[in-house]
This record gives sequence, structure tokens and C-alpha cells, in this order.
Amino acid sequence: MESTIFAVVLLIIVIVLVGKTIKIVPQQHAWILERLGRYHATLTPGATFVVPFIDRIAYKHVLKEIPLDVPSQVCITRDNTQLQVDGVLYFQVTDPMKASYGSSNFVFAITQLSQTTLRSVIGKLELDKTFEERDYINHSIVSALDEAASNWGVKVLRYEIKDLTPPKEILHAMQQQITAEREKRALIAASEGRKQEQINIASGGREAAIQKSEGERQAAINQAQGQAAAILAVAEANAQAIQKIAAAIQSTGGMEAVNLKVAEQYVNAFANLAKQGNTLIVPGNFAEMSSMIASALTIVKPQKGANA
Repeated sequence: MESTIFAVVLLIIVIVLVGKTIKIVPQQHAWILERLGRYHATLTPGATFVVPFIDRIAYKHVLKEIPLDVPSQVCITRDNTQLQVDGVLYFQVTDPMKASYGSSNFVFAITQLSQTTLRSVIGKLELDKTFEERDYINHSIVSALDEAASNWGVKVLRYEIKDLTPPKEILHAMQQQITAEREKRALIAASEGRKQEQINIASGGREAAIQKSEGERQAAINQAQGQAAAILAVAEANAQAIQKIAAAIQSTGGMEAVNLKVAEQYVNAFANLAKQGNTLIVPGNFAEMSSMIASALTIVKPQKGANA
């Protein structure tokens, strides 16, 4: 019976010793091992053997990126306006030994430093600029924290402002200003539209006048070209007729035909003059009239004989 109890106690002691000897570190974790109260080693992921009652796990750190909610606080801008600001900070433990011994509480230190840096950065900006310069604010806070946190074995990755809340009175004034700016832009847009409308109308009238003048000019050119072509055609026809008459005169009997034609027109002219009124018009020298007729008859006779 006593031997059984001793065996059970011995088994329990062995189990406890094995549990204190073998340590399993999870992935993305780092444990700080102290031996007799002094830093001995940093345990990496996996199984590790330690000396019971001499070694102890003093600190356990997560090496993954950690989000830290920074409490909201009131900041005063350059133009003496209160602004409620809160944000979130992302950091990562890069040196577990420094994170263990560099600061008693590096999370609290990062939080306090981010708040003081935020107040300093906001104090350099006017209220309107704080809404426009979020990237500048975030970058300034990360730069300041990263420089100080390097001694704590922590890498500050980024800082993001979640909310910027001005007082209600300032918020109401900003809304009124935004409304006024929108109304101003609307009026400017309407005036620009009317201006463009007048420009378009003037341009349209100018283009129409130019098109009309061009049409009238082309019509005048076409009419002039038509008249010139008609005059040229008439002149060419007259020239051809004159050439044919000249050729006919130069041919045999041509001159006699001309004399006959002139005699006929002379006689017809007197006949027409006699028909113009009650007054009879006769030539002053009948001898010339008879001689003209005789000449005409003598011209006609040879032609008839020739035809016969």
C-alpha cells in the first residue's frame, strides 16, 4: 500500500517536472526567459527545455501587428478652436527583450506619447486645415512615435484619425459656410451659362452672316460667269456669221447679192416710211431711185439666166 502511494507521488512529481522543463512557444510569439532573476534568452516558436525552479518565463510577447485604440481627447487648434479627436494606432513588437526591459508598460507609453504628439500637431494647424491635412497629421505622429518607440523594442506602423469633432457652434457655422459656398458656385455657374449662351448666339449670328455673304458672293460670281459666257457665245456666233458673210462675198456672185440685198432694204425702208403716217415720203431725186432699181434688175437678170 505504501509503495503504491509512493509510486503515485513520484509520478506526479515527474509530470510536474516535465511540465516545467518543456515549454512550447506558439507561432508569432516570443517569450523572455530569466535565469535566477536575470535575462537569459528569448524563446522562439517551438519546443524549448528550461531548468525547473531556476529558469522562469518572465514576459510573453505577441509579434503580430496590434491595433491600439487611442482614447479621444480635446485638442486646441492654432485659431483657438477646441476639437475632439480620437484615433487608432497600429504597432508591432520587433525586439522582445527591449519591450520587456525598455519600459515598464510600453503600451501605456505609446498611448500617452501619441496623445501628446497629436495635441502638438493639431496646435500648429488651423481648424480648416485639420480636415484637409489628415495625412500630414498621421505621418507626423508615426514619425514621432517610431523614433521614441525604437528604445522600447516596438515599431509603430501607422496612425489613423477616426474622427474629428468640432463644437456644435463651430459645426453649425461650417455648415452655413458650406451652404454659402454652394450657393455662390451655383450663381457663378448660372452666370457662366448665360455668358456662354450669349457667346453662342453671337457666334451663330456671325457664322450665319458669313454664310449668307459667301452665298451672295458665290451667286454674284455665278451670275457674272453666266453673263460672260453668254456674251462670249453671242460674240462667237456673230464672228462666225461675219466670217460666213465675208466668205460668201468673196465667192462668185457674192458682191452682186450684197448689192441686191442693199437695194431691197433701201426700197423697203422707203415703203415703211410711207406707212408711218398720212404724209407720203418720196425721194428727192427720182432719177437715183430709178437707176437703183435698174441696177437691181440688171443684177437679178444675169442670175436668173445663169440659173436657167
